[in-house]
Amino acid sequence: MSPLINSILVLSLITGTLITMNSNHWLLAWLGLEINMMAIVPMISKTHHPRATEATIKYFLAQTGASLLMLFASSTNAWYTGTWDITQLTNPTSCTTLTIALCMKIGLAPMHLWLPEVMQGTTLKMALIIATWQKLAPMSLILTTSNSHSKLLLMLMATLSIIIGGWGGLNQTQLRKIMAYSSIANMGWMMIILQQAPKLTTFTLLLYIMMTTTMFMTLTPQKTKTIKTIGTTWTLSPSLTIITMLTLTSLGGLPPMTGFMPKWLILEKLLSENMTPLATITAMATLLSLFFYLRLFYTTTMTISPNTTNTTQKWRLQTKTMTIIMLTAPITLMLLPVLPLITP
Repeated sequence: MSPLINSILVLSLITGTLITMNSNHWLLAWLGLEINMMAIVPMISKTHHPRATEATIKYFLAQTGASLLMLFASSTNAWYTGTWDITQLTNPTSCTTLTIALCMKIGLAPMHLWLPEVMQGTTLKMALIIATWQKLAPMSLILTTSNSHSKLLLMLMATLSIIIGGWGGLNQTQLRKIMAYSSIANMGWMMIILQQAPKLTTFTLLLYIMMTTTMFMTLTPQKTKTIKTIGTTWTLSPSLTIITMLTLTSLGGLPPMTGFMPKWLILEKLLSENMTPLATITAMATLLSLFFYLRLFYTTTMTISPNTTNTTQKWRLQTKTMTIIMLTAPITLMLLPVLPLITP
């Protein structure tokens, strides 16, 4: 793909997201999502591999279906209320349909099956964009209409996402699929507290983007795509291996890493809202996610020399150092001590 076309697609991707995030009209928000989708489709398939083509088709069909549901919900609401304002979503049928459409956009269970397959079929950089940037526009609409969603439906889908996100990652050996199920579980944590504390949802989203970006940025220079190959990354760059190890513990939510902070605050909020059974279920379900994070942690660090590994050692080729890792890694790892300054 030529640099000019690539630049146009990236610009369209950013423009579509910004249009959606800044719109108050349903048609304008839908237009931004469509621009965003039409820009990323050729970017997913640019490797011209059959698996990339398959991932592109799956992504296109899932996003098109969600966009149609969103357009149907907004049209139905406009029919009953006479307004296309995003904040004036009052029709019950429209609210339920919109909740399903937006949750399908971000890959929330049980409409999550497209996400692992799409991320597995594309490159690490595109998987990073799908897991982070592509969540911004739908999440902005979800936050704007947070009071209009069905509380029971949202809680059910969020709890199911946390359980499936952990359970689905247990049987995976491909790192991109593991990160996809990690995304599903993290989206569940955000949705479960959406109506009680929208600001906490936004805070959790920003931290998730930081942690996921750091994780993918450590995998990209080493071209690490499976659990089998992550065990020999120390031969390429010990420093990146250490950052990978600490980022995995942060994603798993182990203290004193940054990833412990949002889960702690969400569980505290659920307990303060007298949702003790729900808090107990989510805390137990996150242990499933923690298991495969610790499995990656073990493979990354506990199988280094003098232990033997099951794979052929990589050549000590020079790896590219990425400046973005130096920017995101401190936030991913060391934000917990400043928690009293962030929260009231």
